Amino acid sequence: MSAERVRELEEKIAEFKRRIPPHSVPPAMLQELEELEEQLEKAKETGKES
Repeated sequence: MSAERVRELEEKIAEFKRRIPPHSVPPAMLQELEELEEQLEKAKETGKES
């Protein structure tokens, strides 16, 4: 399940980065991106521990 979660988060992050405007990025979007990246790191760590 962890590998599936990692893939899912990577896809969400890639899609999110495509939606970010090139200029004047809203702070809320940056915060959401950071949260997704943190979730991805946690999922990767969980996968390593298993």
